[in-house]
This record gives sequence, structure tokens and C-alpha cells, in this order.
Amino acid sequence: MTFYDRGDELAALETAFESTGHEFYVVYGRRRVGKTELLKEFCADRPHIYFLAAQEAETRQREKFVETIAEYFDDRIPRIDGWDEAFDYLGEKLATEQCIIVIDEFPYLVGENGSLPSYIQSFVDEQLRDTESMLVLCGSSVSTIESEVLGHESPLYGRRTGQIDLQPFSFQQAHDVIAYGIEDAIRSFAVTGGTPMYLTRFDYDQPLGENIRTQILSPTAVLYNEPEFLLRTELRNPARYLSILEAVATGQTTPNEIAGRTGIDSGPLSKYLQTLRRLRLIERDVPVTASPKQSKRSRYRVADEFLRFWFRFVEPNRSGIEEAPNVVYDGTIEPNLPDHVATTFEDVCQEVVWEAIRQRALGPYSEVGRWWYGEDEIDIVGLAPDDNRILLAECKWTTDPVGHSLVSQLREKAERVRWGPDTRDEEFALFSKSGFVDGLADGLGDRWSLFDLTAIDGCLSSGS
Repeated sequence: MTFYDRGDELAALETAFESTGHEFYVVYGRRRVGKTELLKEFCADRPHIYFLAAQEAETRQREKFVETIAEYFDDRIPRIDGWDEAFDYLGEKLATEQCIIVIDEFPYLVGENGSLPSYIQSFVDEQLRDTESMLVLCGSSVSTIESEVLGHESPLYGRRTGQIDLQPFSFQQAHDVIAYGIEDAIRSFAVTGGTPMYLTRFDYDQPLGENIRTQILSPTAVLYNEPEFLLRTELRNPARYLSILEAVATGQTTPNEIAGRTGIDSGPLSKYLQTLRRLRLIERDVPVTASPKQSKRSRYRVADEFLRFWFRFVEPNRSGIEEAPNVVYDGTIEPNLPDHVATTFEDVCQEVVWEAIRQRALGPYSEVGRWWYGEDEIDIVGLAPDDNRILLAECKWTTDPVGHSLVSQLREKAERVRWGPDTRDEEFALFSKSGFVDGLADGLGDRWSLFDLTAIDGCLSSGS
């Protein structure tokens, strides 16, 4: 896989390694997000030992670990009877040579021996600390890393010198990979999301529809079964999780709606939702004006654009895809893709808002998110509590230019947003795929900002 971006993360690792003293870094994040590529790029021109753990018996894991160390130091493989001896052996070698040690898929090792963090604690405290070397633990099981390495109860708590929670690319970052114009780039991002592995499967010399057909709808394509593979990797019995993700992807976003669609009672459903959140496959949203902990107006959304696309268009149409993928694309996907992209467009517009805040074209605002109450919804609301200022914005992925009716609707809904004093300052923004009717901007005044696709592209490009 070609290495893209990750400049900030790479710089953090490089600075740590070049600094005086030992380093103990933790790199974690969802599968396919590019952790291994980041670490390989970091290690490429530096002395390093890279060990990739596997789902094997503990004895074999330990043997391979020691073999990897011995090979690097051109040493005869010693007889090792436990993890404590394995790390003692590593410590002896590091006493004379600076090196980066990467243990990738660390949760596999913990799964076979829950005492491993204690052995690493001793290694860090008694041997690594006196060297100029760097230990990096990496893993895709976010829950295991957070509990067994970063958590208060872990023997390793407080020992790390840094951590990187690697996230998928934002649209702004992904556009460097997606070699389409701004409109098709947003449409493509709505299909692949920001996960590097998914982004790089597409051939951007081909139209988006052709990429969907060849890279997703073909039963032999890697992405055809990818979400199911991911769930089976993380969960022993994924069937109910699959049904929940499909329900959320197709518009059932409240717990009651999800329960009604899946037939799962509210008690078990709560646990399933919690697990999916822990795996970072879904996110829980509340109105930006509400307290995340106290609000009962929660909605759930699939956290990855590719998964949302797959559960909306692929999973429900497996039989048709197996027999006639072009029919499924022409009859189901292509007509409904604009509606699917509209949700992604709102997220892209949130990125634009944050970039405009950084560029001082809007705001400043400390919180930005969605707002809803009853039947009313506003796509983007920004809050500046210290200044009693609020931003209200709508995003339209439509074929027609935005006109005065949306302005009137937004003004009306703004009055129903209960936040701040009556004297609050209000700022408005409109985002439109197809631009705006002639003369719209002339009568709105300086409290309104209008963003067509050219302005969106310009804002994101100037900030990248």
C-alpha cells in the first residue's frame, strides 16, 4: 500500500526517537486504518526489530519473538522458558545498541497470556529505561489496548511516553488520494470513507460507478466481504451485530427503531450497541446543545462511510449481486446514491466549518455538531458559549440551486433552538452542491456565508 499523509504522526514518532532517553509508545486504532504502514514508514531507515504477533499458542508466539530478536542481532537462538526471560534477553541486547522494537497486534499476545503487561512493565522499568531505545506496542483491538495498556488497572499505566490513536482520514486528507474533482471526490468518499485500505482500492482513472462495480460488487473483490470479515475477526457470533449495522445504515437510528427492525429487546440491544461503539463501528450522537451523558435524544450512526454503504446497498442485495451485479447497481445503487451522499456531504461541510473557523472566516466556535428536537433538524450548529454566539447551517446535496425558501426555513428553525440568551448573536451558513439562485447573497447581509463546491474546495485546499 502506498503511504499517504500521516505527517503529524510520523513527526511525533521521529521526534520521540531522536530525543534523549528511552521511549515507550502505544499506537492503536481500528483495523485497516494504516497503523502498520505508519510504523513501517517510521522504521524504514532506522535500526528496528519488527515483530508481528499471530493468533497462535503462547509457546510458539514466544519462540518467534526470540527468533526475531536473535536474527536482528545475528545471535544464536537462546533457550527461553518464559516471557520474563524473553524480555531479559531483549534487554541485554539493547544495553549496547539503540533500536526500535515494534510489537504489532499486541492484543494477540495478551489473549494467550494476560500477565504479559506485567512482564513488559518490568522490562520498561528495569531495562528499557536505561537505554536510548524505543518500544512500540501496536494493536487493532482498541478495547484491549485501552484496558491492558492504557487503563488505570494496567501494570503499564503511566509508563508510556506517548500514544497515537490513529484515525481514518478526514475528507480533507483523503482528497489527496481521491484523484477526482470535488463533486466526484465527495461521492467517492461517501463510498470508501477515509480508511486507507479502502481508498487505495479504487482506480481514480476510472469513473466512480466502474470502481463500485469492480471493487465492491464483484464477489471476487476484496471489499465484497470485507465488513463481514471484520466482524468475524472481532466477534464470535456476529449475526446480531450485522443486523444492527444494517438497521442503522438504512435509517433506523434510535434505540426503539433499531429494536423494532432487528427484533432485539432493549436490554440486550444496549449491550450490542455498546460493543459496536467500543469497536468504533457505530457512533452515538446527541444534539450539540445537549449533554452527551444526560440526553435521552440519542441517535446512532455507522461510523465508517464504507460500512454504511456496504450495509445499505450490498448486504441487503447479496442474492442479486451474485446473479446480476449491474442490475443491482443500475436499479438500486445509482438512483439512491445521491441520498446516501447527502449524509456524507453534511460531514464534509462540518470539516469546512472547522477549517473556516481556523481561517477566521467563521466563528470562532468551540462546539460544532447536529441539532434536532421533535420534527425540527438543523444540519450544523456551532456554539460559542463565552460570546453567546451561535452558528446555524444547512447543507443541500441537490440538483437545484438553493434559493430563498431555505433561508426562510433556517431562520424559522433558528428561533426554536433553545440555547443562550435572547440577545445571542446569530451567524448563518448555507452549503450547496448546485450553488445558489442569482442574487441570493445580495440581500442576506454579512451574517450569512454561502459555500458552493468551489468555495468548499478552496477552503479545504487552503487549509491542507
